[in-house]
Amino acid sequence: MTSRYRAMPIEEAALQELRVRDDAGRGPVPYTDGEGGAPLRCCLRTSAAGERIALVSYAPLRRWAARTGADPGAYDEQGPVFIHAEDCGGPAGGGGGYPFARAGVQRTARRYDARGHILGGRVLDLGEDPDGVVERALAEAFADPGVALVHLRFAEFGCFQFEVRRP
Repeated sequence: MTSRYRAMPIEEAALQELRVRDDAGRGPVPYTDGEGGAPLRCCLRTSAAGERIALVSYAPLRRWAARTGADPGAYDEQGPVFIHAEDCGGPAGGGGGYPFARAGVQRTARRYDARGHILGGRVLDLGEDPDGVVERALAEAFADPGVALVHLRFAEFGCFQFEVRRP
């Protein structure tokens, strides 16, 4: 499937900072992933067994707001994300589809306006057509001219997956 919208990994400058101090002010604690399967937000794929990764606190809306001059106020939040402990070069590309979209799981699409305030959200049942469900949810979100960006999140834990900005 060719996606109309671009899933954005955590930006390289932010990754460099997170590998020193995360958005909660803590230093990372890298470890070797013994099992694999951690959703890596630096390259938008799951980890392989034996890779060095870290779980860090990340504030995606705060970082977006700092670049755009927005003021999310109380909507600012931070949460846990997995990243490679060292530079990985980002997404390899060519994979097609949306990262972490699997049949039968649920995701949340949270919409934000240009101020960084939540305009709404929607739980997505990815069913048998995960990429199609995400694509349609993003099209619906961006049909509202007030939506500046959408965060896709894991429904189970609320963790940030990736950001999609208005095309």
